Amino acid sequence: MFSQAATLIAPLATDEPPVFHGPSISEFFPPAIVELFGLEWLSITRINLIQFIATIAVVLFLWLGTRNMRVVPGRFQSLAEMGLGFVRTNIAHDLLGKKDGDRFLPILTTIFFMVLFMNITGIIPFMNIAGTSVIGVPLLLALISYGTFIYAGIKKSPKNFFKNSLFPSGVPWPIYIIVTPIELISTFIIRPVTLTLRLLMNMMVGHLLLVLFFAATQFFLLDLGGWWSALAAGSLAFGFVFTLFEILVAVLQAYVFALLTAVYIQLAVAEEH
Repeated sequence: MFSQAATLIAPLATDEPPVFHGPSISEFFPPAIVELFGLEWLSITRINLIQFIATIAVVLFLWLGTRNMRVVPGRFQSLAEMGLGFVRTNIAHDLLGKKDGDRFLPILTTIFFMVLFMNITGIIPFMNIAGTSVIGVPLLLALISYGTFIYAGIKKSPKNFFKNSLFPSGVPWPIYIIVTPIELISTFIIRPVTLTLRLLMNMMVGHLLLVLFFAATQFFLLDLGGWWSALAAGSLAFGFVFTLFEILVAVLQAYVFALLTAVYIQLAVAEEH
């Protein structure tokens, strides 16, 4: 984070005071490292590399944690079992029951760990930005969640899923003129949008705050010096506090994303559908 923050401080001039520049949206649009086949839209940036690393880390974590299961688990197996048990007990079974919970457990587990590992890169040194802080990953996961919701509803009630979703029973037919468009927007349009934006915005804001505090620390301490160093101590303390808070947000957003996916599945497989 310190190395990234250093780029936000204008170089010293001989006759001008140093100028502090806060983080900007350009943080999330780094230059291309590699352009595949010479095509700009297929370019790979630093954030893409972080996403690749996070994906490999998820696969290795789940594979290494479950490949040689023992009655008396080692530390790594215990960690994997703790994460898998958390998703199974607190998300899948709590909302969907044992039968449907076990049925959709693989997708819920994948979503939880993908979001968690992508989020946590935001506080790892030399990465310093979450893989979910650009729209591609949140949108992809939201579409997977949305697709699972549609699949669950059609599988449960092939003929009546869309009908019951758009035309709830017990409503006088003239009221459908108002209710049906609202149900269409809230159920089939708003859900993937809100899933995407909630995760994206949380991770973007978290990154900007961390860069701001650590950049301010370097600016106060190295560029201004003197009594400004007292402010550097304060901004550094806030930076570490927000780092801990960002860890909490990373875990919480993974939980919320998987939880909402389970809620949508539960609504799709409800008896009225």
